[in-house]
Parts: sequence; C-alpha cells; structure tokens
Amino acid sequence: MIRSELVAAVTEMNPHLSQRDVERVVSTIFDSITEALAEGRRVELRGFGAFSTRGRDPRTGRNPRTGEKVSVDAKRVPYFKAGKELRERLNK
Repeated sequence: MIRSELVAAVTEMNPHLSQRDVERVVSTIFDSITEALAEGRRVELRGFGAFSTRGRDPRTGRNPRTGEKVSVDAKRVPYFKAGKELRERLNK
C-alpha cells in the first residue's frame, strides 16, 4: 500500500473527514515518526510494531563497477519489529 492508497482507505472509512484533512493527518503521523527516529528515539504502535534505529559500523566496501575499495562511514538505519498482534494476524 502506498501513501495515496492509505489516505483513500482512511477517507473511505471516515466519510465525515475530507481527503485534505486525512492527508494532513497521515503526513503529521509520518513526520512525527521520522522526527523521533532522527532524534534516536523509539516509536511503538501497540498491536502493530516498533520502529527504531540501529547503528552500522564503518567498513570497507567495494565499487561493483570498478572493483575499487571504498570506505563506507558509520551510519544509523531504520529498523522495524512487528508486534505480536500483527504477526498473529499475518499467520492465521
């Protein structure tokens, strides 16, 4: 599901809200999650899952085109762990 499909689904379930209002709500939620992760915090949505970041150590990579060794800096990457309820619903 892409963002526009999510907005359409929420709008359909809540006919009293305009599509513009739903778009604003969805954007606000995603922006809040992104900001929290950028600050190094964890975001937990009960019944759905938890978003966090994990650190990757610096390493030596390889340019696939030339085979040349390349230094890759340390970085943080987003990580998602599905909640128990979500896993149960997927595996029914």
